[in-house]
Amino acid sequence: MRARGSALAVLAAAVVLAPSAAAAPAEPEQPGRELTALSRNLYVGFDVTSVLGATSQAEFVARATQGWLTVVASDPEARAEAWADEIAATLPDVVGLQEAALFRIDVPADGPATPAEEVRFDYVELLLGALERRGLRYDVAATFFGADIEAPTALGFDVRLTDRDVLLVRGDARGGKLRVRSAGASPFAVNLSVPTVFGPIEITRGWVAADLRLRGRTFRVVNTHLEPFSTPIQVAQAQELLAGPLGTSLPVLALGDFNSGPGRPTPTYGLLLDAGFVDAGEAGGLTCCHAVDLRNPVPAFTQRIDLVLARGGFKPLRAEVVGDEQAVRDALGLWPSDHGGPVATLRLPHPGR
Repeated sequence: MRARGSALAVLAAAVVLAPSAAAAPAEPEQPGRELTALSRNLYVGFDVTSVLGATSQAEFVARATQGWLTVVASDPEARAEAWADEIAATLPDVVGLQEAALFRIDVPADGPATPAEEVRFDYVELLLGALERRGLRYDVAATFFGADIEAPTALGFDVRLTDRDVLLVRGDARGGKLRVRSAGASPFAVNLSVPTVFGPIEITRGWVAADLRLRGRTFRVVNTHLEPFSTPIQVAQAQELLAGPLGTSLPVLALGDFNSGPGRPTPTYGLLLDAGFVDAGEAGGLTCCHAVDLRNPVPAFTQRIDLVLARGGFKPLRAEVVGDEQAVRDALGLWPSDHGGPVATLRLPHPGR
């Protein structure tokens, strides 16, 4: 078993984004100048913390085996069709994906001897393929490669999970007017280290961002997934965002699973609002969480931690949450994810912002 999160994150590179545009005189608002953004946690498909919390190597292998079987039972191919249906129904211009998992296997189960490279589930490719079948094209603007963990199972092979955050930009006729000027990704300097029976594992997290231009407006979109299990680390990561990609004079959208929100006892949400952000998805409703096996018979959301935040002239117009209605469950009764996805439509800032 090994973790490669830090190395992969470094290879993902922190790309310097385009300089902020200078302010220009505002023009009167014009109809139709809107942008729709979706933040979607796809859900890896099992409880990672259960595996990492094993107290013996035998227990670790048993829990890793059960975790893999839970992923397979979650039917990622079918869930990808549901994710694509959500996008086809809402037609977001930008999509921030979290837990966009890449699962690979390696035979035999030899632990760290050889890395697993045989792709079993690639959530991003599954989604893009499902979108293509619906006549929709979305392009990957940036990808952050986070925690990368390989573990032996009792099934005769290793399973390797690579966590990713991804920013998609619509690229068909409507989205063709949306131009990517620059894009980048970076790990956070502060991350959670988890002790395990195989040694400490760093849960590397980070962000992806792109400077976009649409109908004469240049703005930045940032997508992230903040640490849920340590409030000090989560706050430190939020502060890195504010000092980094969110520290721009450009109008900016912040998408992500922030693991903080109204009513959630962490200060991150308030920190972001104090920095001038407005909660564009507030009217949409709760976003978390369905059961680990995705088979709860009724929606089980009790909190809103998946957010679309805006600053710098964006005007929130309307919002909803996808993944929270009975109709989206598949024939086996599975929800598309353990999270719902906030969708927000905003009026674009005045040109030159």
